[in-house]
Amino acid sequence: MSDVIVVLNAGSSSLKFTLYEERGEKLGVLADGQVEGLFTEPRFKAKDGEGRVVGERTWPAGTQLGQQGAVEAVFSWCGSEACSADRVRAVGHRVVHGGLEYTQPIVVNGEILDDLEKFVPLAPLHQPHNLAVIRNIMHRFPDIPQVACFDTSFHTTIPSIAQAFALPRRFTERGIRRYGFHGLSYEYIASVLPGIDPEAAKGRTVVAHLGNGASLCAMQNLKSRACTLGFTAVEGLMMGTRCGSLDPGVMLYLMDECGMSARDLETLIYKESGLLGVSGISSDMRTLLASDDPRAAEAVELFAYRIVRELGSLAAALGGLDALVFTAGIGENAAPVRKRVCRASGWLGLQLDEGANAAGGPRISGDGSRVRAWVIPTDEELMIARHTLRLLSGVG
Repeated sequence: MSDVIVVLNAGSSSLKFTLYEERGEKLGVLADGQVEGLFTEPRFKAKDGEGRVVGERTWPAGTQLGQQGAVEAVFSWCGSEACSADRVRAVGHRVVHGGLEYTQPIVVNGEILDDLEKFVPLAPLHQPHNLAVIRNIMHRFPDIPQVACFDTSFHTTIPSIAQAFALPRRFTERGIRRYGFHGLSYEYIASVLPGIDPEAAKGRTVVAHLGNGASLCAMQNLKSRACTLGFTAVEGLMMGTRCGSLDPGVMLYLMDECGMSARDLETLIYKESGLLGVSGISSDMRTLLASDDPRAAEAVELFAYRIVRELGSLAAALGGLDALVFTAGIGENAAPVRKRVCRASGWLGLQLDEGANAAGGPRISGDGSRVRAWVIPTDEELMIARHTLRLLSGVG
């Protein structure tokens, strides 16, 4: 039995959790899992550190479990004999948006939680669920410290010129600027890159976080210098259901000519576009790669094209490129996507090793390649656990 740090990542229809225990100077995974289908047919599954299923539960179809019920299920299991945890020492959370005020992980209290609500319009797919879980735990377990770790924090080193929109200053002064996201993932890659490619760590690297949400981050000396995600988590690359960068005139046209409201547009650009919208089939890259439907092929091609185009932009911002890192679900597992990106980036000096790419790396560039390419699995949960453990000393 041991004290654990619980890391939670709340989505609109799922709650993912990981339990960490201290093992000497390191943190080890005791168990992980998720509660999914929160509003349809809820299912709970937990696995131990070896991947063995150690907890399962289902609810009848139509059960509206919600985030509150999911939190109850996770904490109930943590206190059961099936889980070898003795006590929940603290809970760490991924919170997507911290704005200009919250640039470091922080122990959350009621006042801070209320203040974080103002960022909900900037991250409507994520922020409400992140905060709802924190509030629920605060109400049910007020003595358990909770730490918020922000996806925007890593990007505070972006130069001001790269943060700016060409809008009147009165809007800039209201905080309308590029913030960048997926920072916990980029922070993890920055923490392990020196041990994998020391030259890249000292130089110019672009990290491609490619999952249902997708972005690129330009790093120099492991510091963020630019990110394709900006004011909200919808700019930049094409994503699973998000459109990525879009001519603002399209939005005006849809309002004027199609009668769409702001909420209609929000649904369109966040939930109905991207891979799903272009293919008309699925937001899942695995499904599209396995399909012989030409619409699926077009969606994959557009996804890769947008990456290549933004990669060129970030290489220009860095003044060159020393390394490219693929990470997250698509980046780590979709060899055909990596192949398309690397082949189209040959002008940068990147030569793909097709055998290594098919095998999943870790290095997928050839020996003669001027730009080194890597596949490095990310671990946002571990970053959250590390930050939570570090802050525990300040709360007793």
